[in-house]
Amino acid sequence: MAHSKSAKKRISIAERNRKRNQDVKSRVKTMAKKVLTDVETKNAEAAQASLSLIYKELDKAVSKGILKKNTVSRKKARLAARVNAL
Repeated sequence: MAHSKSAKKRISIAERNRKRNQDVKSRVKTMAKKVLTDVETKNAEAAQASLSLIYKELDKAVSKGILKKNTVSRKKARLAARVNAL
């Protein structure tokens, strides 16, 4: 356990950031599942709308440093390929 005041503060900040990162990652996964569900039901308009929403969320995650740029590029490309195959 931390003894100094600054170390205790760092622990609380790290926990807050971990929760925020976890929330963002969970939201991204949920949105990706929504896109894939729309693709499986052959709903092109809904899939395209969901894709634009997840693009925005992924870009936010990169700007906040939660996900890496290449990871987001890979996710975008794979989802776009699935949607464009409709």
